[in-house]
Amino acid sequence: MSAGTYTPRPGAAPLPRMIAAQTALETRMLLRNGEQLLLTVVIPTLLLVLFSAVDIVDTGSGESVDFLTPGVLALAVMSTAFTGQAIATGFERRYGVLKRLGASPLPRWALMTAKTLAVLVTEVLQVVLLTVIAFALGWSPHGNPFAVLLLLVLGTAAFSGLGLLMAGTLKAEATLAAANLVFLLLLVGGGVIVPLDKFPDAVQSVLGLLPIAALSDGLRDVLQHGAAMPWGDLGILAVWAALGLGAAARFFRWE
Repeated sequence: MSAGTYTPRPGAAPLPRMIAAQTALETRMLLRNGEQLLLTVVIPTLLLVLFSAVDIVDTGSGESVDFLTPGVLALAVMSTAFTGQAIATGFERRYGVLKRLGASPLPRWALMTAKTLAVLVTEVLQVVLLTVIAFALGWSPHGNPFAVLLLLVLGTAAFSGLGLLMAGTLKAEATLAAANLVFLLLLVGGGVIVPLDKFPDAVQSVLGLLPIAALSDGLRDVLQHGAAMPWGDLGILAVWAALGLGAAARFFRWE
């Protein structure tokens, strides 16, 4: 028997290739899920079109679409990185998918990396779609594109950490209920559609510390008002990202 009989030798693929393959799989699963698609694409699109076309909420001076688009972009990030990821990961944990994947050649940290990359790919598609619709509605953005990118990345990290923390500590059914409830509450009270200055002063100070409020206000400061770099909102998102990702890494249960 020659030495080359068993070449190439069977074994795990290179780590970057495994992460890329898992990212592609996670992305396809996100986009094929009806509930996920409703949360990530349909609801933000409908909200943007409806509230831009119909004068339901007083968004202050200027065009409604200029106020609404940054908030809807923030909502899209939350729906994918937090709500969608929490629900999908919670049920994967319940059905033993995460346990089996954790025993595969793909390291657990690489699996979480692939999930995060899938969220980013989905968000790119969301941002492109919502931006095209907003331009069709008359949106006139301003500001620094780098500041927008930094806000979106930190917002994704913050919501992803909170979503994984919820999925890794609660039962799947509890995650489903809690994630959807949080989504609805933050949609109403996070400055997405209704300006925070419509709330009482004492409530505003609390709501302003939420990650959805920091992301939507930061995007609005840049895209609507042309601010250079909203350091305060970036700081709030960085704190939420550190707390969420740190707690998820510490308390996430794979079974």
